[in-house]
Amino acid sequence: MRRIYESSALRRDEGPHTPTEREETPQPQAMRSINSAAWSRRLVPRRLRQYAISVAIETPKPEFDPGETVPFRVTMKNSLPVPVTIRTDSPLPWAWYVDGVEEASHVQLRDPPDEARGFRFDRSEQKQFTRRWRQMFQVSDNEWEPADPGEYTISVAMNVPDAAAKGLAAETTVLLHEA
Repeated sequence: MRRIYESSALRRDEGPHTPTEREETPQPQAMRSINSAAWSRRLVPRRLRQYAISVAIETPKPEFDPGETVPFRVTMKNSLPVPVTIRTDSPLPWAWYVDGVEEASHVQLRDPPDEARGFRFDRSEQKQFTRRWRQMFQVSDNEWEPADPGEYTISVAMNVPDAAAKGLAAETTVLLHEA
C-alpha cells in the first residue's frame, strides 16, 4: 500500500474518493494513561502500604554548642514501584518532637481537625523536609526557655496510630554542650 502512495501512479485531486497526500512525520497520538493511585489502592493491601515507607532523621553533627541552631533532615521514601497512600489521622501528615514534646512546645500550636487524610507517595518517591530546633522550649504563647546542656532525642513520626511499631517513625540523639 505504501508504494502506491509514494508513487505517482495515483492522481491526487480534491475528489472525495482519492487518497490525500501523506505527511512525512507522523503526529504522536495521545497516550493512554491509568490512574495509578487508584490501582495502587486496589492492588496493594492497606497492611502492606506501611512497610513500603521508610522514615529517617539525621543531623549534620552529633554535638552542638549553646545557642547553636540544630538543623535536621527528615527523609521519607517509598520503596515500591507503585504509588502508595498512607492514611493519616489529620491533615498534618507528620510531626517532630524533642524529648517527646511536639515541636519543642508545651503550648498547643495548632488544632487540626480529626479527619483522616492521605499522604501520597509516587512510585519510588523520596520526600525530604528540613527543620530547625533553636535549643528552646516554648512554655507559653510568648515565653521560651533555653534547653539545659545534655542529651536530647529529636524524633519524627507520621500521624498514624502507633507509628513507631509500624516503622513510620525515627529518632536521633544530639548532645548540647555547656557554655
